Amino acid sequence: MFTLHLQLIQDTVPVANFPLSQLLMMKDKRFPWFILVPRIDNITELYQLAVDDRQQFIEESCLLARALKHAYQGDKVNIAAIGNKVPQLHVHHIVRYLNDLAWPAPVWGFGLPEPLSEQEIQIRLQKLIPYLQALASSDFEVIF
Repeated sequence: MFTLHLQLIQDTVPVANFPLSQLLMMKDKRFPWFILVPRIDNITELYQLAVDDRQQFIEESCLLARALKHAYQGDKVNIAAIGNKVPQLHVHHIVRYLNDLAWPAPVWGFGLPEPLSEQEIQIRLQKLIPYLQALASSDFEVIF
């Protein structure tokens, strides 16, 4: 049975389920920051996914990146799997702007997260979800 790492539960809002992955949103208003987590237990690295699951995960990641780029009109979408603090395989998708607080440095370790209000969460998701629904298959399910 799939269990989400406690740190991800604390730091994120569940948004949706793709066929393989759960989509989460970081509770940090500084950046449009989303995380994909394959719903498979005991996986810490991308290569550990079965070939079909790995391909599905990459497709879901690309779909999310495309939707983020359209929804938030960023200059760049950073995609990274680090896993030093949270070993469970998860991939960050962060919209970046040439004028954002951390540009051009990575967002990790830059300042302190700024919590999103409930209204800001709603606004952020209202921008993204229509793009995801337009791009995703019928297997996409909003869970927020």
